[in-house]
Parts: sequence; structure tokens; C-alpha cells
Amino acid sequence: MRIDKFLWCIRYYKTRTLATTACKKGHVKVNGNTVKPSREVYPTDNIELRKNQINHQLTVNDLPNNRVSAKLVDIYRTDTTPKEEFQAQELLKYAKDYYRKKGTGRPTKKDRRDIDDFNTEND
Repeated sequence: MRIDKFLWCIRYYKTRTLATTACKKGHVKVNGNTVKPSREVYPTDNIELRKNQINHQLTVNDLPNNRVSAKLVDIYRTDTTPKEEFQAQELLKYAKDYYRKKGTGRPTKKDRRDIDDFNTEND
């Protein structure tokens, strides 16, 4: 089975096109080698893929015939992603909450004072 079809079948990507694009961009590796979308996948292969700033690591257990339901995904793959990857994602969420959202308009008077205080401290 092709790697792009396998990743789509086990629900890591919503469409085959997204899986193909990820392979072309070099976000998918099989046994440590960057692969093209047409690369064949076999049981016991190790897959690394980067999605949403997380490096997922998978081991292929079996090959599905079609796209499988979310409940059956664990039959076809073993997720060996370290927990540190998900913890780093949580830290990124907290860091992003501090900054102003894009498109929220001009800084308020308080924001302007904080910026001015920050600039005078660094001079």
C-alpha cells in the first residue's frame, strides 16, 4: 500500500491530497528516509511524520483495505510518539495566549504604556 494512502486510511490526514502534499514537502519518513507519496509501506515499518508541530512516530502493524473508523485505527498502527512531544505542544499554547491576536485593532492605552516602559528599560 502507498504511504499516502496508508496515512489517509489510518486517519492522520483528512484527504489523500493532504497526505500526498506532506510527503512531497518531506514531512514523512519511513525507516529514517524521506519518501515520495508512492513509496510502498509494509508491516513493521517505522514511520515518522511531522504534523501540527508534533513529530509523530508510528509502527505499521497491518495494512487496511479501506479507510477505517477511528475505533479500529489501533489495529493497524502502534503509536510510539514520546510524551514530551505533546507536552511541548501544550507549552506552545500557553506562549501564544500571551500575545495579542492578529486583527484585534490598535493597542490600548495600557498596551502603549507597557510598550513605552519596555522600550525605556532597554535603552
